[in-house]
Amino acid sequence: MSSTFLNSPVPRYLQLADLMRQRIARGVWPRQYRLPSLDALVQEFGVSRATVRQAIELLAREQLLSPQQGRGTFVTGLPAPDRFISVKGSLAELSRAYEDTQPRIMNIDESASAPPLRKDEGDPAPAYVFMRRVHFRDGHPYCVINIYLDERIFRQAPDAFRGRTVIPLLTSMPTVIIAQAHQVLTIASADLEVARLLELPMNAPVAEVRRLFRDPAGTVIYLAEATYRGDAIHVQMDLKP
Repeated sequence: MSSTFLNSPVPRYLQLADLMRQRIARGVWPRQYRLPSLDALVQEFGVSRATVRQAIELLAREQLLSPQQGRGTFVTGLPAPDRFISVKGSLAELSRAYEDTQPRIMNIDESASAPPLRKDEGDPAPAYVFMRRVHFRDGHPYCVINIYLDERIFRQAPDAFRGRTVIPLLTSMPTVIIAQAHQVLTIASADLEVARLLELPMNAPVAEVRRLFRDPAGTVIYLAEATYRGDAIHVQMDLKP
Protein backbone atom coordinates (compact mmCIF):
# COMPACT_ATOMS: atom_id res chain seq x y z
CA MET A 1 0.00 0.00 0.00
CA SER A 2 1.66 3.26 -1.12
CA SER A 3 0.80 6.54 0.58
CA THR A 4 -0.56 9.60 -1.22
CA PHE A 5 1.42 11.83 1.15
CA LEU A 6 5.06 12.83 1.35
CA ASN A 7 7.09 12.78 4.55
CA SER A 8 6.26 15.92 6.49
CA PRO A 9 6.32 17.21 10.08
CA VAL A 10 2.57 17.81 9.67
CA PRO A 11 0.65 14.79 11.07
CA ARG A 12 -0.72 12.51 8.37
CA TYR A 13 -4.32 12.86 9.54
CA LEU A 14 -4.12 16.67 9.16
CA GLN A 15 -2.82 16.27 5.62
CA LEU A 16 -5.66 13.87 4.84
CA ALA A 17 -8.24 16.17 6.44
CA ASP A 18 -6.97 19.04 4.29
CA LEU A 19 -7.29 16.98 1.13
CA MET A 20 -10.81 15.88 2.07
CA ARG A 21 -11.76 19.43 2.97
CA GLN A 22 -10.68 20.58 -0.49
CA ARG A 23 -12.79 17.88 -2.14
CA ILE A 24 -15.80 19.19 -0.25
CA ALA A 25 -14.97 22.82 -1.09
CA ARG A 26 -14.62 22.06 -4.82
CA GLY A 27 -17.86 20.07 -4.93
CA VAL A 28 -16.17 16.75 -5.70
CA TRP A 29 -17.92 15.55 -2.56
CA PRO A 30 -21.17 17.61 -2.56
CA ARG A 31 -23.54 18.04 0.36
CA GLN A 32 -25.34 14.80 1.29
CA TYR A 33 -22.66 12.75 -0.49
CA ARG A 34 -21.83 9.51 1.28
CA LEU A 35 -18.10 8.98 1.53
CA PRO A 36 -16.56 5.72 0.32
CA SER A 37 -16.15 3.04 2.97
CA LEU A 38 -13.33 3.19 5.50
CA ASP A 39 -11.50 0.39 3.70
CA ALA A 40 -11.88 2.17 0.35
CA LEU A 41 -10.43 5.40 1.80
CA VAL A 42 -7.55 3.47 3.34
CA GLN A 43 -6.83 1.92 -0.04
CA GLU A 44 -7.13 5.18 -1.98
CA PHE A 45 -4.93 7.29 0.28
CA GLY A 46 -2.48 4.64 1.45
CA VAL A 47 -2.89 5.42 5.15
CA SER A 48 -4.01 3.49 8.21
CA ARG A 49 -7.61 3.11 9.36
CA ALA A 50 -6.73 5.16 12.46
CA THR A 51 -5.53 8.05 10.25
CA VAL A 52 -8.77 8.04 8.25
CA ARG A 53 -10.83 7.97 11.44
CA GLN A 54 -8.87 10.91 12.89
CA ALA A 55 -9.37 12.95 9.72
CA ILE A 56 -13.11 12.23 9.70
CA GLU A 57 -13.40 13.12 13.40
CA LEU A 58 -11.66 16.44 12.75
CA LEU A 59 -13.98 17.31 9.86
CA ALA A 60 -16.97 16.22 11.93
CA ARG A 61 -15.93 18.74 14.60
CA GLU A 62 -15.84 21.35 11.84
CA GLN A 63 -19.40 20.27 10.93
CA LEU A 64 -18.35 19.27 7.42
CA LEU A 65 -18.96 15.54 7.88
CA SER A 66 -21.46 13.49 9.84
CA PRO A 67 -20.54 9.86 10.65
CA GLN A 68 -23.79 7.89 11.12
CA GLN A 69 -23.78 4.48 12.73
CA GLY A 70 -24.73 1.78 10.24
CA ARG A 71 -25.22 4.22 7.36
CA GLY A 72 -21.80 5.70 6.63
CA THR A 73 -20.27 9.19 6.67
CA PHE A 74 -22.06 12.03 4.90
CA VAL A 75 -21.06 15.53 3.80
CA THR A 76 -23.13 17.99 5.81
CA GLY A 77 -21.44 21.37 5.37
CA LEU A 78 -19.12 23.52 3.30
CA PRO A 79 -15.82 25.07 4.40
CA ALA A 80 -15.69 28.81 4.81
CA PRO A 81 -14.17 30.52 1.77
CA ASP A 82 -10.41 30.07 2.09
CA ARG A 83 -9.02 32.58 -0.37
CA PHE A 84 -9.35 35.62 1.82
CA ILE A 85 -6.10 37.39 0.90
CA SER A 86 -6.36 39.12 -2.46
CA VAL A 87 -3.31 40.34 -4.30
CA LYS A 88 -4.58 43.76 -5.24
CA GLY A 89 -3.47 46.24 -7.86
CA SER A 90 -3.16 49.27 -5.59
CA LEU A 91 -1.54 49.98 -2.24
CA ALA A 92 -4.80 51.27 -0.76
CA GLU A 93 -6.64 48.07 -1.72
CA LEU A 94 -3.81 45.93 -0.32
CA SER A 95 -3.91 47.86 2.97
CA ARG A 96 -7.69 47.37 3.25
CA ALA A 97 -7.32 43.64 2.57
CA TYR A 98 -4.97 43.29 5.53
CA GLU A 99 -7.23 45.36 7.75
CA ASP A 100 -10.20 43.14 6.88
CA THR A 101 -8.43 39.88 7.72
CA GLN A 102 -7.27 41.07 11.18
CA PRO A 103 -4.75 38.27 11.64
CA ARG A 104 -3.26 37.08 14.89
CA ILE A 105 0.49 37.52 14.74
CA MET A 106 3.17 35.26 16.18
CA ASN A 107 6.56 36.95 16.13
CA ILE A 108 9.38 34.45 15.64
CA ASP A 109 12.39 36.75 15.36
CA GLU A 110 13.33 40.40 15.68
CA SER A 111 16.84 41.61 14.97
CA ALA A 112 18.94 44.08 13.00
CA SER A 113 19.60 42.76 9.52
CA ALA A 114 20.29 44.12 6.07
CA PRO A 115 17.62 43.32 3.45
CA PRO A 116 18.50 41.21 0.39
CA LEU A 117 18.14 44.11 -2.03
CA ARG A 118 18.84 43.76 -5.73
CA LYS A 119 20.75 46.37 -7.71
CA ASP A 120 17.71 47.96 -9.34
CA GLU A 121 15.43 48.00 -6.29
CA GLY A 122 16.57 51.23 -4.63
CA ASP A 123 18.96 52.63 -2.06
CA PRO A 124 19.20 51.01 1.36
CA ALA A 125 18.26 52.86 4.54
CA PRO A 126 21.00 53.34 7.17
CA ALA A 127 19.63 50.41 9.22
CA TYR A 128 16.70 48.00 9.26
CA VAL A 129 14.71 46.06 11.80
CA PHE A 130 14.04 42.49 10.70
CA MET A 131 10.85 40.73 11.82
CA ARG A 132 9.90 37.16 11.02
CA ARG A 133 6.33 36.28 11.87
CA VAL A 134 3.43 33.96 11.18
CA HIS A 135 -0.08 35.27 10.52
CA PHE A 136 -3.08 33.27 11.74
CA ARG A 137 -6.76 33.43 10.86
CA ASP A 138 -9.38 31.52 12.86
CA GLY A 139 -6.56 29.77 14.67
CA HIS A 140 -4.89 28.49 11.49
CA PRO A 141 -1.59 29.77 10.04
CA TYR A 142 -1.78 31.12 6.50
CA CYS A 143 1.33 33.24 5.99
CA VAL A 144 5.01 33.29 6.94
CA ILE A 145 6.59 36.67 6.35
CA ASN A 146 10.06 38.20 6.59
CA ILE A 147 9.91 41.99 6.98
CA TYR A 148 12.76 44.48 6.69
CA LEU A 149 11.60 47.88 7.92
CA ASP A 150 13.57 51.13 7.98
CA GLU A 151 14.69 51.41 11.61
CA ARG A 152 13.88 55.13 11.70
CA ILE A 153 10.24 54.31 10.96
CA PHE A 154 10.13 51.33 13.32
CA ARG A 155 11.33 53.48 16.25
CA GLN A 156 8.35 55.82 15.81
CA ALA A 157 5.93 53.08 16.92
CA PRO A 158 7.77 49.88 17.94
CA ASP A 159 4.94 48.36 19.96
CA ALA A 160 2.43 48.94 17.18
CA PHE A 161 4.74 47.38 14.57
CA ARG A 162 5.28 44.34 16.80
CA GLY A 163 1.57 43.73 17.32
CA ARG A 164 -0.12 44.83 14.10
CA THR A 165 0.14 44.14 10.39
CA VAL A 166 2.73 46.51 8.99
CA ILE A 167 1.17 47.72 5.73
CA PRO A 168 -2.01 49.33 7.18
CA LEU A 169 0.13 50.91 9.89
CA LEU A 170 2.63 52.32 7.39
CA THR A 171 -0.07 53.79 5.16
CA SER A 172 -1.71 55.49 8.17
CA MET A 173 1.46 57.24 9.41
CA PRO A 174 1.54 60.92 8.39
CA THR A 175 5.34 61.00 8.61
CA VAL A 176 5.76 58.16 6.09
CA ILE A 177 5.47 58.84 2.35
CA ILE A 178 5.38 55.79 0.07
CA ALA A 179 6.28 57.10 -3.35
CA GLN A 180 6.61 53.72 -5.10
CA ALA A 181 5.27 50.28 -4.26
CA HIS A 182 5.95 47.08 -6.16
CA GLN A 183 5.21 43.39 -5.68
CA VAL A 184 5.95 40.16 -7.50
CA LEU A 185 4.06 36.90 -6.98
CA THR A 186 5.63 33.52 -7.70
CA ILE A 187 4.08 30.05 -7.41
CA ALA A 188 6.39 27.72 -5.49
CA SER A 189 6.33 24.71 -3.18
CA ALA A 190 6.66 24.56 0.59
CA ASP A 191 10.06 23.65 2.00
CA LEU A 192 10.46 21.85 5.33
CA GLU A 193 10.30 24.94 7.55
CA VAL A 194 7.42 26.60 5.71
CA ALA A 195 5.48 23.32 5.67
CA ARG A 196 5.91 23.06 9.45
CA LEU A 197 4.91 26.66 10.14
CA LEU A 198 1.89 26.63 7.80
CA GLU A 199 0.82 23.07 8.70
CA LEU A 200 1.23 21.87 5.12
CA PRO A 201 2.65 18.75 3.50
CA MET A 202 6.15 19.11 2.12
CA ASN A 203 6.11 20.53 -1.44
CA ALA A 204 2.52 21.74 -1.14
CA PRO A 205 1.78 24.69 -3.45
CA VAL A 206 2.41 28.12 -1.93
CA ALA A 207 2.44 31.69 -3.22
CA GLU A 208 5.60 33.71 -2.61
CA VAL A 209 5.13 37.47 -2.69
CA ARG A 210 7.99 39.97 -2.63
CA ARG A 211 6.87 43.53 -1.76
CA LEU A 212 8.98 46.66 -1.76
CA PHE A 213 8.17 50.27 -0.83
CA ARG A 214 10.38 53.27 -1.59
CA ASP A 215 10.20 56.83 -0.27
CA PRO A 216 10.44 59.92 -2.53
CA ALA A 217 14.25 59.82 -2.35
CA GLY A 218 14.33 56.25 -3.67
CA THR A 219 15.23 54.70 -0.31
CA VAL A 220 13.77 51.27 0.36
CA ILE A 221 11.81 51.69 3.58
CA TYR A 222 10.02 48.32 3.52
CA LEU A 223 10.82 44.95 2.02
CA ALA A 224 8.73 41.87 2.71
CA GLU A 225 9.09 38.29 1.53
CA ALA A 226 5.80 36.55 2.31
CA THR A 227 4.84 32.93 1.74
CA TYR A 228 1.11 32.17 1.71
CA ARG A 229 -0.73 28.88 1.75
CA GLY A 230 -1.97 28.24 -1.77
CA ASP A 231 -5.55 27.93 -0.52
CA ALA A 232 -5.46 31.34 1.18
CA ILE A 233 -4.62 33.64 -1.70
CA HIS A 234 -6.62 35.01 -4.60
CA VAL A 235 -5.04 36.85 -7.51
CA GLN A 236 -7.14 39.41 -9.34
CA MET A 237 -6.01 41.77 -12.06
CA ASP A 238 -7.56 43.93 -14.74
CA LEU A 239 -6.48 43.16 -18.29
CA LYS A 240 -6.24 46.01 -20.75
CA PRO A 241 -8.32 45.36 -23.89
